[in-house]
Amino acid sequence: MVQPPPEPRPPAPVTADAPGTIARPLLTQSWLDLTFVHWAADPADVAGLLPPGTVPDTLDGVTYVGLVAFRMHRVGWFGLPGVPYLGSFPETNVRLYSVDARGRRGVVFRSLDASRLIPVVVGRLAFRMPYLWSRMEIRTHGDTVTYTSSRRWPGPRGAHSRLTVRVGERIEEATEAEHFLTARWGMHNAFLGRPVFLPNAHPRWPLHRATLVACDEDLVTAAGLPRPVGEPVSVLYSPGVPVRFGRPARPAGIPTP
Repeated sequence: MVQPPPEPRPPAPVTADAPGTIARPLLTQSWLDLTFVHWAADPADVAGLLPPGTVPDTLDGVTYVGLVAFRMHRVGWFGLPGVPYLGSFPETNVRLYSVDARGRRGVVFRSLDASRLIPVVVGRLAFRMPYLWSRMEIRTHGDTVTYTSSRRWPGPRGAHSRLTVRVGERIEEATEAEHFLTARWGMHNAFLGRPVFLPNAHPRWPLHRATLVACDEDLVTAAGLPRPVGEPVSVLYSPGVPVRFGRPARPAGIPTP
């Protein structure tokens, strides 16, 4: 007799701190000089872009599209020291917010522009991640940070972004929405036709509110999403955190081989 699928669990609480530690990481890295830019979105507009087994994660009935620019620093595998050159590069991603039947909240990457070709190729071939090779730069001048990106391969060639933010004061008590947008403890993806969940853990985000000085981008529409309407609902900056990724699991919670 075929057993019915288990009843979906409610989404886990939004927490500022990771729900657990990762003692034996599959992957380590640091995310530095991050800017988070978010627009509100209708869950119906993004539901079809998520992996099987997930639905849009919402807060008060709203989901979000995120454009996140930062500097990847020293990616390392299996606890080994991070690689200084190939493991360090600018990156800008377009992401959505997801939750699976076990209630695990995560992100889904629609695109990840990075400036190192070898990590892009490895990410695309080995992990089926939507990495794209781009010409990128991060420049800091006083309290402003500018991130530029112009796509090289595979395309659409020339898809670009230019973000400039002015960093404000440190946030002492982040709001629930600010935790919802930044404290995401895993990633949903599909691998070999099967949905998987890759957990991560890191210290609590040090967050600053920020002002968007300039924004010229078409990465969101290049990722298959509607063009953002109006001003972003949230702009945040963080100097960064060290991150540890654990072994991926299927949505049912079974570790992958």
